[in-house]
Formats: sequence, structure tokens, C-alpha cells
Amino acid sequence: MGTRHSAPRGAPTLLSSSLGPHFPPLGPALSPPANPTLLCPAPGPYCNATTDQIGTCWPRSAAGAYVERPCPEFFNGIKYNTTRNAYRECMGNGTWASRINYSQCEPILDDKRKYDVHYKIALIINYLGHCASMGALLAAFLLFLGLRSIRCLRNIIHWNLITTFILRNILWFLLQLIDHTVHENNEAWCRCITTIFNYFVVTNFFWMFVEGCYLHTAIVMTYSTDKLRKWVFLFIGWFIPCPIIIAWAIGKLYYEDEQCWFGKEPGNYVDYIYQGPVILVLLINFVFLFNIVRILMTKLRASTTSETMQYRKAVKATLVLLPLLGITYMLFFVNPGDDDVSQVVFIYFNSFLQSFQGFFVSVFYCFLNGEVRAAVRKRWRRWQDHHALRVRVARAMSIPTSPTRISFHSIKQTATV
Repeated sequence: MGTRHSAPRGAPTLLSSSLGPHFPPLGPALSPPANPTLLCPAPGPYCNATTDQIGTCWPRSAAGAYVERPCPEFFNGIKYNTTRNAYRECMGNGTWASRINYSQCEPILDDKRKYDVHYKIALIINYLGHCASMGALLAAFLLFLGLRSIRCLRNIIHWNLITTFILRNILWFLLQLIDHTVHENNEAWCRCITTIFNYFVVTNFFWMFVEGCYLHTAIVMTYSTDKLRKWVFLFIGWFIPCPIIIAWAIGKLYYEDEQCWFGKEPGNYVDYIYQGPVILVLLINFVFLFNIVRILMTKLRASTTSETMQYRKAVKATLVLLPLLGITYMLFFVNPGDDDVSQVVFIYFNSFLQSFQGFFVSVFYCFLNGEVRAAVRKRWRRWQDHHALRVRVARAMSIPTSPTRISFHSIKQTATV
């Protein structure tokens, strides 16, 4: 007997009592006998060989026999477990019973059908997460754009990382708008969108690598950050992913040119072309962070300089974000197995992490950034002072000039207060 596959609620079965569109009514189901037998016809009444509406062939059998036949392999496009049997009675008068017992025949559902409801819920989580991430990312991007006073190399790196997430999320929304027909026809423009999306995915992790390089250079190597060149980090973050994605696209074109190069199961050999460098970058970053934490814990614990405190905050943010960003790519090495609970947890956990990545990046690298918050408070106080000054000037200008005449000199003195 094969493995029993439990069908989710609402899945079509071959129950003969079903009156739905999946199965014709064939009479009341019979309970399978303890020892069903297929009897050779003996002298006396017998049932002729026949084929039912399902397509199951019932052989010539002696009257009074319970006959068993394997469940059909396919019915209405659904695969069934053929190791189980259907039962039918050859009655004493030599006629087949009008109803057939197909209750033991159960569908074998693939993962897409088996977890269809969970995938729909996960898609809703993905939309909510990407929308929340886009709002937070755009706010963080505008803050870095408007606060010119904090444009040091460290915050420029943060700004570029946030930019890659914005572009990646935009491409994700475009992928969701692609029609199923276009996806199946493997249109060229659809493949281009998938390629650009994967490019921004890779740039995400290479900019995380840049974050690690900057901290490692400044803390472990004690190299002055003033001597670091911005163009080197820009080259690493934006240009190194280009040949990786081009090689991946060529591999897809020659070996897996289908479904817009998207929607395949994880772990395909061609996908390792870009997933491999991502995993390597993450592993290198973990080494960087280990050295950074070791130095901070041993040599800089007693230091109270403002620069050291800034580095500590940056390390805390990276320690939180790097595992968070890397878990989604480490997970494709993990097979949850056939257990339903582990599969469901995997679906929801992966959807949440992937969709809310941009939100967490914005929070840790912008909204909780001490420099950004100080610059925002300074800008807010400056705006309040400017607004209060304009109000005072407006009030002074609105004072009537007669019968008591106010001189221009007195207004000027009020404005300078």
C-alpha cells in the first residue's frame, strides 16, 4: 500500500455519493468487504464484464461476489493513488450493483494544490510587506536626500542600500502584474523584467557586503575612513553584480528558457550562478562581523569617544540586519520535508522575511540612526524659528499705520528680534 495523502477541505474525491461536477452519481457506496475476492464465474448466475462511467473495467464475476479494482490513475485531471481499490458487488441475480464504492480512492495533490490556501494568504502578506517597505524606504530615501549635513561615506552607503531595495520592490510589483498567459508564453520583455529584478536582488546583498567592508576597514584594520574612496564602493555595489546576472541570463536562455525565467523551484543549477555569490558574500560578512565584534568587545570597551559610539551603533544595526537579510537565501538549502506543519511555517516565515526586508533596513539604518535623528531635530527647530519669525513680521506689518503711524525703522527692529 502506498503512502496515504490527506486531501484538503474542498478537494475533489472519487466518492460515488458526490453529485458535483467531478463525478457522476453511481448509486450508494458499499462498504468494502473484509476479504474482497475476484471470483471466476461458476455455474449459475454471473455478471458480465462492463466498464463504468469512470472508465474502470469490471470483469465477468460470479453472483454474490465483491469485486475489487485499482483506483483510476487520473480522473478530471487529478491524479489518484492507484495502490488503493474500488469495490463493486455482483448481486445474486447476476446484475452489477448500481452504486460503486470509490471511497478509498484519494487524490494525490501536488504542493501547489495542497497548499493553495496558504499560498494565497502568503501572497497577501507579501503585498502588505512590500507596501509597508516601500513607504518606509521612500521616507528614508527622502531623508538622506534632503539632509545634506550628514552626507558622509557611511550614510551614502546606507542611502545606496535603501535605493536598491526601492528598485527591487518596484520590479516585484511589476512581476505581480504579469498575466499568466504572458508568463507561460515566455515573452522577451517578461524575461527582461525578471533579469532586472534579480539584478537588484544581488545588489542588495553586495551593498550589505559594502556595509561590512566599511565597518571592517574602519574598526578592525584601523584605517582612516577619510582615505576610503566612494567610487570603489560604488563599483562593488552596482557593477560587480552585472557580469553575474549576465552569466545567469545566458544560462537561463540556453538551459531553462521557460516561464519568464521566474517561478521555478529553488535550487536549480542555473540559479546557483547568482545565488552562489550571494551566499559567499553573506559568509564573508559574517566573518567581518565576528572580527568587528571581537575588536569592540576587547579593545574598545573602555573607549567613550563619539566615533566609537557611532561604530557600535552601526555594528548593532548590521548584526540585526545581516542575519535577517541572509536567512531568506540560506533557507533554500533547507527542505521542510513532507510534514504539513513545517511546510506551512516555511511558507509564512519566508514570505514575511522577504516582504518586510526593506522596512527593517529603513528602521535600523535611517529612522534609528542617531545622525539622521539629530539632523531632523535641528532642521525642525530651524523651521520652527523661521516660521515664528515670519509670524512676528506678519503681525508687525498688519499693525495699522494711522492714526498712530508706525515707522519703517520700528518694523525693522521687530523683524530682527
